[in-house]
Amino acid sequence: MNNETKDIAIGALAFGCLALAFAYVYSGSTWKESAGADSIFVSGKFNRVDGLIEGDDVRLGGIKIGSIHSMKLDPQYRAEVTMKINNDVKLPTDTSAAIHTDGLFGTKFMVLEPGGEEVFLKGGGKINYTQDSVVVSDLLDLIIAEGRTAMKKLQQLDQK
Repeated sequence: MNNETKDIAIGALAFGCLALAFAYVYSGSTWKESAGADSIFVSGKFNRVDGLIEGDDVRLGGIKIGSIHSMKLDPQYRAEVTMKINNDVKLPTDTSAAIHTDGLFGTKFMVLEPGGEEVFLKGGGKINYTQDSVVVSDLLDLIIAEGRTAMKKLQQLDQK
């Protein structure tokens, strides 16, 4: 084999590896999920799911226990989020779900907080206690408005 043929073979191999890496990253799944791991699907309804996308983590105690499987609008225009949860995680029926942000402008993820019930959610179960996504711009607007109100009160006290 001459040097030119070796270079072509190495380039083709590198390109193939790169293509596989891109396919894996953009598929939105993990090797464990694609291998058909045992999972259950549970859902919850939210007023706002801003920034949450399919494939985002579902966490319990900071540990990933599943992922966001799908999102759709129900007839009352609420977002219904279906989560794919590892089958070995038993969630009480009074579990709550909240959408959190990783840092100030980071990615969104679902946080589950188990309740105290002794009956567990089964596949197709519904989480009734949910907390919507907080939109950073709304939060900043609220902070600015609170600051302006405090400044006006200080100015009124100074004038007295």
